[in-house]
Amino acid sequence: MSKKLLVVAAAAIGGLLAYKKVNADRGERDLWAEATDSSR
Repeated sequence: MSKKLLVVAAAAIGGLLAYKKVNADRGERDLWAEATDSSR
């Protein structure tokens, strides 16, 4: 039982880290798009 719980916890932590990375990348892309916007 404890091995299954460990696997579930590891998967949850991995998912959370991936989610944070995607959000950070999205924010950086938005900043880059704003900085390089040629319509100003």
